[in-house]
Order: sequence, then C-alpha cells, then structure tokens
Amino acid sequence: MSAPGPDAARQLPLALRYPPDQRLQTFVAAPAGALAQLRTLAQAPGADGLFLCGPAGVGKTHLALAACAAAEAAGRRAAYLPLQAAAGRLPLALDALEGSDVIALDGLDAIAGSRDDEIALFGFHNRARAAGRALLYTARVAPDALPLALPDLRSRLAQCARIALAPLDDAGRRTVLRERAQRRGLVLEEAALEWLLRRVGRDLAGLTGLLDRLDRASLAAQRRVTVPFLRRILAPGH
Repeated sequence: MSAPGPDAARQLPLALRYPPDQRLQTFVAAPAGALAQLRTLAQAPGADGLFLCGPAGVGKTHLALAACAAAEAAGRRAAYLPLQAAAGRLPLALDALEGSDVIALDGLDAIAGSRDDEIALFGFHNRARAAGRALLYTARVAPDALPLALPDLRSRLAQCARIALAPLDDAGRRTVLRERAQRRGLVLEEAALEWLLRRVGRDLAGLTGLLDRLDRASLAAQRRVTVPFLRRILAPGH
C-alpha cells in the first residue's frame, strides 16, 4: 500500500501524522541551543537549513518529525520524507514536496552514492532555498563523511547549520521511558523500569516501541507493570 500524498496527509489529525511522543518539548538531553534552532526552522520563514547527525537511536527521526509538527502547529505546511523509502526514485518523491514550507529529509545515508538521486536532491535543495523553504536533513555522519558522488551536493549540505546528537546515558534513557509511560497513563514501577533497562537492551527506539505492547497488555490484564508481569509478557512465545 502506498503512503498518502502530501495533500491527503495534511487532512489527517496532527497526532496521526506526527506521533505525540515525538515533539520538541519531549526530547531529552538535546545539545545546548538545538531545540531553539529547530523551533526557528519550523516557525520562521526563511530560516537557515539544519543538518542533524549522529548514530542510530539518538533521536534524529524524533526531531525531524517534531520539527514538522511544530511547523504545522504554527500554520505552516510541513512534509517528512524517509529517504530509505524513496531511494532509487527520489526525483518523483521530491516533486510531491515542492509546495511545503518545511521539509524534513530523514536518512541521507540511504541515497549517498546514488548519482541520480543526488542530482535530484541537489536541484531540489537549490529550488527550496531560493523559494525560502526550510530544509532539515538527517544522517548518521556529517556531510564531509557521507560517501557522496556529487561534490556540489556535499558543498550545499555543508552550508547547513549542524547539530550533532549523542547517545543517551542510562539516566537519560530512564527519563525517556518514565516520561513516555506517564504520557500513556502507564503505571511503570521503578523496579520494572530498571529491569527493562538491564534485560531488554539499550536501544531507545526498541524500548519505547515496547511501551505500546506493555500498555496494551496492562490494559487487557488490568494490572500494573511489575517485574513478574514483564517476565510473563516478554517470555519467549508469549
């Protein structure tokens, strides 16, 4: 099934397009000034482009979606494109974004080295900047470390203000899980939180996705999330 086009997506409620957990105000331990930069990009016409870089699981997609949500809350047209899904057909995907005021292009790594995609992105970048549209890029590495085939594209990307994201420590992951559980109304005992962090893994995206499963199981069983409950729900084959 194909994803809805930009016009169809704009008819959806904001929370369906951009999950409520993924907002600027819910991001934990952002670099100094980063949220203000993203808010300006989302809300101020003519704002400079931004380039978010950092390893997997540090929140690049969270911030890309959050910037789009902030733009739409300010009455601007926003579009989010995961580049992995558009690799090999980027010219067509970019054409659908031309009318947006704020555009988040997530995961440049997926198209780096594809000359046709890079040429399409180079032209789109130039048109967007000339029209005063805000561009937000994400990648695992900075522009000079991307294996790009087009030097001119690397030059354009290097002109964007850069925000480098680092992995959260255990205290930061604990804060994220606790706050997201609270927003769901999920009663997560402190011992259960510590058990999750020790046993399930350190990947934040996987941990936060697990909250949805626990929320459904807790509601169905009408139980608090305790360590015995976690052991039962997460047992192999459950």
